[in-house]
Amino acid sequence: MRIVIYSMLLLLIAIQYPLWLGKGGWLKVYEMEKQVELQEAKNSLLALRNAKLAGDVKDLKEGTRAIEERARVEHGLIKEGEFFVQILPNDKSAPAQVTKD
Repeated sequence: MRIVIYSMLLLLIAIQYPLWLGKGGWLKVYEMEKQVELQEAKNSLLALRNAKLAGDVKDLKEGTRAIEERARVEHGLIKEGEFFVQILPNDKSAPAQVTKD
């Protein structure tokens, strides 16, 4: 009778191994679900970036306002009659120059 019980227990363990640790086991499924969640988070961030870029493209195609803004920001262009004032921060890290009289 003991042989039957031990053999049944051994068969039960042998059947459970692929379920838990095999190629399609629960642990692998859990790991894959985590990877899918991470990839979905990355995809949502990329979708937001793509929507922003699509809006920029639409603005550039349809209006001159976005082109003008980009020219001002990226190239420092100004219109006629405007003044460009640039305030530089006080650079305290530069050593003071000492002049001898």
